[in-house]
Amino acid sequence: MIALIQRVKRASVTVDDEVVGKIDQGLLVLLGVEREDNAEKLTKLATKVMNYRVFSDDNGKMNLNLSQVGGKLLVVSQFTLAADTAKGLRPSFSCAATPDQARQLYLDFVAFCRQQGIETETGQFAADMQVELINDGPVTFNLQV
Repeated sequence: MIALIQRVKRASVTVDDEVVGKIDQGLLVLLGVEREDNAEKLTKLATKVMNYRVFSDDNGKMNLNLSQVGGKLLVVSQFTLAADTAKGLRPSFSCAATPDQARQLYLDFVAFCRQQGIETETGQFAADMQVELINDGPVTFNLQV
């Protein structure tokens, strides 16, 4: 399971000219699900995302997590993160989860974050989405479990 996280001042997702999810300060999470992923990996990754210290403290050091700054999550499914790009000029998606598996783990990831008290918005699974963001820093990390 892969989470590309970006610290944002604000972010939104639009589907068919309608905003389906938006946040102010927080993390935009592009979530990729692979065939071998399961509930244990989901819990580990979601916990890491929510507790990852990427926000600045009073001394300008990345020392604070999402809860400590009152931030929110915007979670967007991103199957292309599971691509194998090692060979050739076209990505292979043989490692990506099936749509049904990916959808369930995506929904479970969102539910887990909400259960931990983090305000969590979403994109729309398997839709053609337009994602807008103002990356704060820029700060971007690739987390994988």
